[in-house]
Amino acid sequence: MRELVRTNDAVLISAIEALLKGADIAHMVVDQNISVLEGSIGIFPRRILVSDDEIDAARKLLEDAGFANELRPDGR
Repeated sequence: MRELVRTNDAVLISAIEALLKGADIAHMVVDQNISVLEGSIGIFPRRILVSDDEIDAARKLLEDAGFANELRPDGR
């Protein structure tokens, strides 16, 4: 798995998840449960991970959708 996006913006995470689901690109959002420790104030970013074999397709999808500036620089 490689890191595609890291953000604490819940709306952005939802939008990216919808795009990935629509394109049948398997992914997972990690670090969601850290909100229990932080008091649900959104300080800690969540990460969207994609498998190594789908990272290029996922990056292209997000670039085409206008989210290029949200991508991790090296996809890790």
